[in-house]
Amino acid sequence: MASTNDLKNGMVLKLEGGQLWSVVEFQHVKPGKGPAFVRTKLKNVMSGKTVDKTFNAGTKVDTATVDRRGMQFSYKDGEYFVFMDMETYDQIHITPEIVSDTANYLVEGFEATVAMYQGEALFVELPAAVELVIEHTEPGVQGDRSTGGSKPARLETGYEVGVPLFITTGEKIKVDTRTGEYLSRVNG
Repeated sequence: MASTNDLKNGMVLKLEGGQLWSVVEFQHVKPGKGPAFVRTKLKNVMSGKTVDKTFNAGTKVDTATVDRRGMQFSYKDGEYFVFMDMETYDQIHITPEIVSDTANYLVEGFEATVAMYQGEALFVELPAAVELVIEHTEPGVQGDRSTGGSKPARLETGYEVGVPLFITTGEKIKVDTRTGEYLSRVNG
């Protein structure tokens, strides 16, 4: 149990029927008239749905203890993604629904943060940017600007991103895991 005065970004709350909601952002508001309140943006941990919710200041809220562990993606076993705990070397199988869009950037050996609650995986977080090798892209033709100076490229994970014309097959690039956009070429 915590008070709304103790809210922090990333904190997980247990609300309405035991559903888990992660605090995306919060703001303490003290209007000129009336009592203070806390305006929050909450994200449902399981569905990803985002809602705005207002609490009276000082209201007690039930918090969930979510264990965030550093894990390494080992391999894909059928439809499951197998992650290894970096401390205990235990392996866990995570469904594609929980891995969701992060599967677009997973390569064997990548480290990710897996959020666990009561022994169940809730979600998988990757760093804001990852480095991946381009498996295939067409050669860029100088002067062909009909596409705005970009072309599609298939990454080693099978995911396709738009890259500048000068990028070639076999190069390593940095990709934003939140938007799926090309960020830069990786030298070396």
